[in-house]
Amino acid sequence: MVTPSTKQHFIIAIDGPSGAGKSTAAKLLAKRLRYPYIDTGAMYRAVALKAKEKGVRAEDESALARLASSLRIAFVGGNAEGRVLCNGEDITEMIRSPDISLLASDISTKASVRKILVGMQRKMGGEGGVVLEGRDIGTVVFPNAEVKFYLDADPKERAQRRFEELARKGIPVSFAETLEEVMQRDRNDTSRSVSPLRKAQDAIVIDSTGLSVEEVVERMLQSIREREK
Repeated sequence: MVTPSTKQHFIIAIDGPSGAGKSTAAKLLAKRLRYPYIDTGAMYRAVALKAKEKGVRAEDESALARLASSLRIAFVGGNAEGRVLCNGEDITEMIRSPDISLLASDISTKASVRKILVGMQRKMGGEGGVVLEGRDIGTVVFPNAEVKFYLDADPKERAQRRFEELARKGIPVSFAETLEEVMQRDRNDTSRSVSPLRKAQDAIVIDSTGLSVEEVVERMLQSIREREK
């Protein structure tokens, strides 16, 4: 097992498109390093869930910003089985439905919402010794992170992973619908004017196509070992 240096507490940024395996890899990496894990995408999903519950339209940026400011989002319960709390309510399962995923992707294009959530993320991870994953961690949230990864995979494989995840949760959806959701999120994430998904110049690229999560994490750990030296 790799343990964090007593003198260095790295901020580890993991970016990449939907379905690339970021969350699974980040959780396992955080567990191996004994670092906290922060799923920044879950924060946008939390805003999306509450916007849907309160009838706030995705086009109403000012209302979304006020809503985001009112939320207390926390990650509790450890790395592997961590839960997402919003204003004390466990929303872990509720934020994983396809409709919330697409709504969160739309909401993530709003500059004022991103500003609020990025502020929260910097407060959570600013002391270091943390693993964060999302779309703009290494480019916007922590551009000076000590270790950056960009995790990618073939779109069809990403859709298959997502399809199997939804099937395990009993959410009825076809593979074709899941593939379209993945492609739509890619279009949203890469084309938005505010903090678009892109690879940081100093990011280590890992293509997870055909790799197990253990193989992905081992590659990450090797890079971290080299950085620690």
